[in-house]
Amino acid sequence: MTALFRSRRVRALVLATGAALLVNRALRRRVKESPLWPMPALEEPISGTGRPGRRELLVIERAEEAEGVVRLRLEGERLPGWEPGAHIDLVLPSGAVRQYSLCGDVADGGTYTIATRLIEDGRGGSREVHEQLHEGTVVEVRGPRNRFRLAECHAYLFIAGGIGITPILPMVRQAEREGVPWRLLYCGRSRASMPFLAEIEKLAGAGGDRVTVVAEDEDGRPDLAAVLGGAPPHSAVYCCGPQPLMDAVADLLPDGLELHTEAFAPAAGTTGGAFEVELRRTGTTVAVAGDQSILRAIREQALPNLPYSCEQGFCGTCLQSVVEGDIDHRDELLTDAERHDQMLICVSRCHGERLVLDL
Repeated sequence: MTALFRSRRVRALVLATGAALLVNRALRRRVKESPLWPMPALEEPISGTGRPGRRELLVIERAEEAEGVVRLRLEGERLPGWEPGAHIDLVLPSGAVRQYSLCGDVADGGTYTIATRLIEDGRGGSREVHEQLHEGTVVEVRGPRNRFRLAECHAYLFIAGGIGITPILPMVRQAEREGVPWRLLYCGRSRASMPFLAEIEKLAGAGGDRVTVVAEDEDGRPDLAAVLGGAPPHSAVYCCGPQPLMDAVADLLPDGLELHTEAFAPAAGTTGGAFEVELRRTGTTVAVAGDQSILRAIREQALPNLPYSCEQGFCGTCLQSVVEGDIDHRDELLTDAERHDQMLICVSRCHGERLVLDL
């Protein structure tokens, strides 16, 4: 009888547990289907809170890498590993966010190294780095992320213009370390303005003519057609630098070569058709003109303190959750999974006449 009683108790417990799970699942479905979901009573919206992986790092080294170029070495604990082509978001003292490629040693797990050129007529980010970040300064970073990965290939051709050497340099190191044939065209306005030139020339010394350095004040413009024409068939071409350089490489690319580029600039303009955006939590609807971004429309008409930074679709500061609507994604940040119900309102728009945001 004791064994029978225990068996019945176990059976009853299993049935009760199963029933509870079914009730719980049904309740969750009803909540999500409710017109009040997500609950508007939350003190803070879940949107616009930035990207994961924020951490504070200490500037432990600052050096003038070339004319107008500052190199910073940032130290922190348990830093995520990275691969050539990766970059971090650097939060500047003003709150602005800028993206910088990691150009240090991938094997150094305790530091990140970045370099930035002073852009006199830029938006002010590079000036902040040059004037306000010194040894002992604590900075916030996000990432790293990688949209410029080095794919496996039997041979590489690297083309870098000026500060565009920063993501290319770790790629060259990896190709050299793995014994994969590579060549590099490194060009700039002058030799004095070209960062990491000494290391590049040291790498060249191990392989003869693998590196071509073109200083325009001495040599004129590089012969891109000849460089591309000399690449082995089916090579991977990695190019980073000023937009005219990357455009020229794309135009001259021979058949059979695979081109990879990176540029911290929006892939598409923010203009398009006019539409409306409903802010679900605030109960406000704003009109977005054809020549206006969603971000600007919301700040001008409803939420003047809404956070933002790069306005180019890279940093993620203006990330918002989308409740309804067909999103016209124009950013360079979100993954395919994230694009289902999130958008960067500084550049992305609406396919149609209406979007509803969790704001």
